[in-house]
Amino acid sequence: MAILEKHKILEKNATLLLVFSFLVVTIGGMVQIAPLFYLENTIEKVEGVRPYTPLELKGRDIYVREGCYVCHSQMIRPMRDEVERYGHYSLAAESMYDHPFQWGSKRTGPDLARVGGRYSDEWHIDHLTNPQAVVPESIMPKYGFLLNRMIEPSNMKERLATDRAVGVPYDDEMVANAVADFRAQANPDADSSGLEARYPGAQQRNFDRQPGISEMDALIAYLQVLGTMVDFSTFEPDPNR
Repeated sequence: MAILEKHKILEKNATLLLVFSFLVVTIGGMVQIAPLFYLENTIEKVEGVRPYTPLELKGRDIYVREGCYVCHSQMIRPMRDEVERYGHYSLAAESMYDHPFQWGSKRTGPDLARVGGRYSDEWHIDHLTNPQAVVPESIMPKYGFLLNRMIEPSNMKERLATDRAVGVPYDDEMVANAVADFRAQANPDADSSGLEARYPGAQQRNFDRQPGISEMDALIAYLQVLGTMVDFSTFEPDPNR
């Protein structure tokens, strides 16, 4: 009862309530924020995670431009139903090179964090061209026009340099070879040794199955890499994080 009586003093005095509320919030904030100053990195480093190739990065820009994030999230939560449907829960490291990240806020369509490799390039072409032909109940717009929009890597060096300025580890060699890597990834007959050395695991092929490099090529290259960088069969979380 004595504690309740003392609490009434705070409830009846607006100034005291404001002061003590401020103290509680300040202490709570310090407990949450102060430890961060002693950590070198708040994101656990995970083997396999690399920056996007120039073609994948272009595809990501198209993904953002078309507003795909409005209906599709890229964040699998650590809940049983999520993991059973989509795969291993998302790691912070998988989005460490995304500016901005594509976690999303709702799902009109399925989560895409692990869509890479789940479907063939042909499936993606058909789905993007006419979603209802593949999924009859889909309300997704048609993106067949991407097949007719040819692209040139004229500004890829500047694009990589811009991401490097905000912390993405593109080195001088990656920036210098941005145009060559862009073209090589979409050409199965090109020499891919440099591309593979700079971007381990990069997929090289004609993604849209037609001559030239289209926006469809870039978008499919981006979709096919989502969730494929980390080998979850060998992944073990750091117990100290």
